[in-house]
Amino acid sequence: MSGAPRVGAVIITMGNRPDELRTLLDSVAEQEGDPVEVVVVGNGSPVPDVPEGVRTVELPENLGIPGGRNAGIEAFGPGGRDADILLFLDDDGLLARKDTAELCRQAFAADDRLGIISFRIADPETGVTQRRHVPRLRASDPMRSSRVTTFLGGANAVRTKVFAEVGGLPDEFFYAHEETDLAWRALDAGWMIDYRSDMVLYHPTTAPSRHAVYHRMVARNRVWLARRNLPAPLVPVYLGVWLLLTLARRPSGPALKAWFGGFREGWTTPCGPRRPMRWRTVWRLTRLGRPPVI
Repeated sequence: MSGAPRVGAVIITMGNRPDELRTLLDSVAEQEGDPVEVVVVGNGSPVPDVPEGVRTVELPENLGIPGGRNAGIEAFGPGGRDADILLFLDDDGLLARKDTAELCRQAFAADDRLGIISFRIADPETGVTQRRHVPRLRASDPMRSSRVTTFLGGANAVRTKVFAEVGGLPDEFFYAHEETDLAWRALDAGWMIDYRSDMVLYHPTTAPSRHAVYHRMVARNRVWLARRNLPAPLVPVYLGVWLLLTLARRPSGPALKAWFGGFREGWTTPCGPRRPMRWRTVWRLTRLGRPPVI
């Protein structure tokens, strides 16, 4: 990147958290360095009042998380080309520090192959980072930054050249695993992903299963993820491991029924284009600590 990288932010909202959204926007406006241009996408709902200078896009229907974020990317030009870096932030989050955008600029400028940065998510009351919010298998120390193989959807920064090269998020996923789909495509194209513990988004502690569609879409999209991205011999291994892990967690009867329904749906419905990663990418994922069978 020549000169100061242009940083933008994409925030999708259902319009039901206006106070939290305003607090997030204030934290973005307080970032040091050049101003961060912000686009708020109303995902099938009107956008609440926002400060002057914040652009808005109102979609006529809820396109899901990846569809809403893709609309935000396109608001910065095709593939987000009018920005060098895009932040993706949950509308009930809050940037904990005023130098996060500047840290992103420095990180991307220092490493030409760095494509995505995953922020640390911490509860604003306790400061605790949930284990599931550390995007690696060895997640016991959330304060350790490292190279990783995926990222957190509502707390990240992406170099827009990644979108130009590998495309955006998979619209058809609607909810769950869309980040890993993009991460695997980016890694296969030679980009790297970092988890940075010093880039923090405050976010209330929640359980993903609060969403009614959670179990079905997690299972369906897991199958789609494998069908789209893995070499054929690894597809049954990856899905077999996740089947065993799901059973080991002993979900409730209704949850397990929804999960198996989604698993079946993943095999019987179109998943989008299949572009299996190269075997050297499989090896790279393995060296980074997460072979694509786990």
